[in-house]
Amino acid sequence: MVIQTCPTCGTKNRIDERTAQASQHICGKCGAMLTVTATTGANAKPQPVTDQSFNSEVIAASSSHPVLVDAWAEWCGPCHMLAPVLDQLAAEANGRYKIAKLNVDDNPMTSQQFGIRSIPTMLIFKDGRLVDQIVGAVPKQVIAARLTALL
Repeated sequence: MVIQTCPTCGTKNRIDERTAQASQHICGKCGAMLTVTATTGANAKPQPVTDQSFNSEVIAASSSHPVLVDAWAEWCGPCHMLAPVLDQLAAEANGRYKIAKLNVDDNPMTSQQFGIRSIPTMLIFKDGRLVDQIVGAVPKQVIAARLTALL
């Protein structure tokens, strides 16, 4: 399931990913046609980044829209609790922002560069620079508000 926000009334509609491309969907509240966008393709989930891809996938990409980088590790319980929240935010992004995941154990250079000492840590980039940081597993509303403030 993906969430598609109606461009007419703003209602969030659930769309089955398997049928998203094969049929036309309408808003459950106002009946407007929904255009299924980036939420059903490669951008439906947070995208993994590495030390090698960080500059192109995060720094360069942040010139067109904010990019949130989730610094996490496989062994981190709070990171696993936060993962579904970030999946939801990525599905709701509609191209307004990008969600990326950086495994700190596999990518020590980037972790060190940004001083990540505690996980989960979320770094938010805009216009090629770090503009915000959130440490710890926080509610979805907190993360969404920080991203929305940068749009």
